[in-house]
Amino acid sequence: MDLPLDPQLTSPDLLVAKELLGQNERPHEQSNSKETIKKLKALNDLTDPDFDPTVFQFWETHLLRRKLPHRIRKYLLEPYIRWAQEVARFPTDVVMITHLLLYLTTSIPSALYLYCYHFSWIHGLLHWIVHVWYAGSYTLMKHQYVHMKGVLAPQYRLIDTLFPYIVDPFVGHTWNSYYYHHVKMHHVEGNGPRDLNSTMWYDRDSIVDFALYVGRFFFLIWLDLPLYFLGKGQYSTAFRTAFWEISNYIAIALLYQYGHAQATFCVFVLPLLTLRAGLMAGNWGQHAFVDPSDPSSDFRSSVTLIDVASNRFCFNDGYHTSHHLHPRRHWREHPVALLRDQKRYSDERALVFRNVDYLMLTVKLLQKDYMHLARCMVPIGPEQRQMSLEQRADMLRSRTRRLPDAYLERHSLKKR
Repeated sequence: MDLPLDPQLTSPDLLVAKELLGQNERPHEQSNSKETIKKLKALNDLTDPDFDPTVFQFWETHLLRRKLPHRIRKYLLEPYIRWAQEVARFPTDVVMITHLLLYLTTSIPSALYLYCYHFSWIHGLLHWIVHVWYAGSYTLMKHQYVHMKGVLAPQYRLIDTLFPYIVDPFVGHTWNSYYYHHVKMHHVEGNGPRDLNSTMWYDRDSIVDFALYVGRFFFLIWLDLPLYFLGKGQYSTAFRTAFWEISNYIAIALLYQYGHAQATFCVFVLPLLTLRAGLMAGNWGQHAFVDPSDPSSDFRSSVTLIDVASNRFCFNDGYHTSHHLHPRRHWREHPVALLRDQKRYSDERALVFRNVDYLMLTVKLLQKDYMHLARCMVPIGPEQRQMSLEQRADMLRSRTRRLPDAYLERHSLKKR
């Protein structure tokens, strides 16, 4: 890619992008990976002078400290960071406290105003649009939550337990379903044939297959997920999954019938519909490229995105391969892990892209624009570096084919 690096990238993304792109531009020169890894580790190390907690997603904390007036830093920013670090589970995660305060001061008051004081369609639709914007960040905060069993310090366990039941429905999640679907099913199956999210059953550049994929999740996941656990003999998990999913629908129906129909439509129904479409479109991109020579490999069935906004606003969601390799890895550790393990990424033929997020990756696949995706590809290792643009496009196309029926049927019926 000839595009310059976006200076608004997070510091870790800039370091990773400069390192990988520099290796590709000067393949015969010595890599600076060790020095870059050292810098990345320093950003996460509370005892290092270069430690830089994430406070806001729009601005790097070291830039705020440099540019804000002294009084604002001294009397607002630094006291807030110290307080929030005591509340957050990890000292890097001040931003998660920032998010919880944001929902407390916007989502809840706005909804109460619509229900209890005055409803207008302009306010209702603006409320929905704002929560579509919130949904990505909140979902990836919830992603950290379900893998780490919370985001707050142990002494705030009660708040940590309760806040998802309040905030989840505002952005379109049903109670506890994300945990059962993502942790108990998706990460267990790893995009394999038994995974309800699996892309292996589809041609990933087919609009018809994409519509079937999204439609099945949209209309049937409330039934498919409990049946999946029943099929594995996990009867209590199946019951809990069905209970939480259906009880959320019942709560929305009661609010619609006996509360305020229009407010319920804007506050709960529209976010539910849009989030579910977005989750599946994103997952399609995350697992679109599956190497038929080793489809069970996490390196060859997921991708990594650098130089994308989702790494800033969605807690490094672009590092999806790193996450599947180590689901409990903290979100700030993914850039370090990529550079530290890049030889294995190369040996395993992993795919790294820049300047294309998951949704646009899905769009380009459905347009069959493999040349654009080849230009976005960041070659990892000598094999990929030696490929021409056309060879990269052909390789990417070969990884989007539906897997053979014999493989899918054999592995979907295999007992665990």
